[in-house]
Amino acid sequence: MPTLKKKTNFLDSPEAAEAKAALRLMASDDAYNTRSSYIANGTNYPDNLIPFVDKHMNYLNTHPSIDHRQYLSNLRLMMRIR
Repeated sequence: MPTLKKKTNFLDSPEAAEAKAALRLMASDDAYNTRSSYIANGTNYPDNLIPFVDKHMNYLNTHPSIDHRQYLSNLRLMMRIR
């Protein structure tokens, strides 16, 4: 009888470490709009603001078919302050 192999969690992968480092670099750079945004989850975020890095790491974790490098490239283009 075949068994299903559990897919590794994105947050535990080397790709996640690479993505998190890139997101933190963007957050520390004033050339990008990386302000916290509203979230309705008041239990995890009491002030109802989710940090930029957490928001995008959660998105990458919940959408495993997305290429994280392409996602970060597009994010850099969209968040750049002109």
